[in-house]
Amino acid sequence: MCLPVPSFGLPVPIAGRTSLAPTNMLKVGLTGSIAVGKSFVLGVLAELGCRALDADVTAREVVEPGTAGLNSVVEAFGSQVLREDGTLDRDTLGAIVFSNEKKRRLLNSILHPFIIGAQDDQIRKWQGESPDDIAVIDAALMIESGGYRRFDKLIVVHCRPDVQLDRLISRDGLSREAAMKRIAAQMSQEDKVEYADFLIDTSDGFARAREQTEIVFRELKELADEL
Repeated sequence: MCLPVPSFGLPVPIAGRTSLAPTNMLKVGLTGSIAVGKSFVLGVLAELGCRALDADVTAREVVEPGTAGLNSVVEAFGSQVLREDGTLDRDTLGAIVFSNEKKRRLLNSILHPFIIGAQDDQIRKWQGESPDDIAVIDAALMIESGGYRRFDKLIVVHCRPDVQLDRLISRDGLSREAAMKRIAAQMSQEDKVEYADFLIDTSDGFARAREQTEIVFRELKELADEL
């Protein structure tokens, strides 16, 4: 059953996982579809004091030259996905996987274990340094990969479809058709909100989204203080 999203856009705590992992650091997943404002929300949470990690950064690190991740991608997709300097040609790889669901799934199956391993290493490091902090990991495909199950709570960022489409076209310089194809390639926003413990709606602009994020942070702080 799809959970309703209130029109006034307040973050909504949703019944889901009821027990926290047996550690004293609260681990929070942050996800949402493309161009909905995840990075903005992550930035606000970092400003408020959370330990924050963007999976896009990790995804780049695990395919740097000389890594096992890059070697695995080249083995699967060929040397055509490499630039002359040996770095990954993201545009070429993107053109391949966004037009072919089977190849997109193959790429995800290759990269997700490397990305999840790097994230878990970072969380362990934070936990050793500051166990009372809140760890927040942002990843677009957290639900699809099943990686969300590693976290105590899950925040889903969302917005109206027309806002999402306009943002993606403006941000990436895509045609309307290309932007719609990229959105369609992902799990729908409607399906993602069903997994959330908290919802943040960015449809009405980022000032309003910041207010919602601050409310969610206070909820998370209360949970962290109970550990």
